Amino acid sequence: MSNFIELGKKIYDLNNPREAHRFAVFVARCLLHPQRMSRLEKFFAQSELLRQVAAGYPFVYEQATRAFFYYRSTFEERARLIEDNMRFLSARFNDDFMLKLYGDKKIELWRMTLDDTLGDMNLVLCAESGQRKEGLAAVMFNLPGEVPVYQILFWIARHDDDWSMWIGAMQGPNVDDAKDLVKRITKRCHAYRTKNLILYAAQAVARSFGVTKIFAVTNEGYYANNHLRRDRKLKTSFSDFWAEAGGIPTDDARFYELPLTEIRKTVDEIPSHKRAQYRRRFKLLDELDAAIAETLRGFERANRDI
Repeated sequence: MSNFIELGKKIYDLNNPREAHRFAVFVARCLLHPQRMSRLEKFFAQSELLRQVAAGYPFVYEQATRAFFYYRSTFEERARLIEDNMRFLSARFNDDFMLKLYGDKKIELWRMTLDDTLGDMNLVLCAESGQRKEGLAAVMFNLPGEVPVYQILFWIARHDDDWSMWIGAMQGPNVDDAKDLVKRITKRCHAYRTKNLILYAAQAVARSFGVTKIFAVTNEGYYANNHLRRDRKLKTSFSDFWAEAGGIPTDDARFYELPLTEIRKTVDEIPSHKRAQYRRRFKLLDELDAAIAETLRGFERANRDI
């Protein structure tokens, strides 16, 4: 029990009454699943790298105990996907990558100038405490001052024998002028919608990671359905958007399977007056693809075994 208490102290601010309550619930849930929590602790104790990852991102212990990631996830499923995610990333990428990602640092993947007013928008890979309900990492577009524009939260875990990216949520901008902001970014991206752009970026990251499939939570699978909340209404229907993006339903109503690569229109499918616009858009997306691949290639282990 002392280990669970010490873990809880790393996660929660006990001077905050709300956090203190969560601390008590955390310890109680650990005591209900002592063997699985001990196995999770042993997983992170097996190497110096994983010990440092858990020290920098102690929420991996909390995430197993709470109804996170997707609707009706079990304690065992959450613990297993946490281990899968860390096993995959630490085997494929070097220590620098892991310690940056889980040390509250953002790994920049791409940067684009929007206009004189907005400045640059960059794409980053990160893992922040505020994102832990829906994933173990995020692909995020930011404006200067780290103002988030769009983000996709995900984790990496096995599906049968395949390593897959699992998308737990997609979130848009939470600012007063969100509609105008999205409109300006869409114009800069040659009429390519911002939510399509963040999905394209996530697909590019998945390909660079080397996973073979992408799954995404549906409206039915969204984690917040675990809770009785008045504010859980989704601004964007996940299911509708995944279907629009080429996704197909799976046997589990909580998930869609998405394509690894967006299917582009052929020249014959594009009206002649829009072909120049599409050429500029595809050029932009190709640059995004190349930047992501180059950045992540620089973090790959020389002798990766995944």
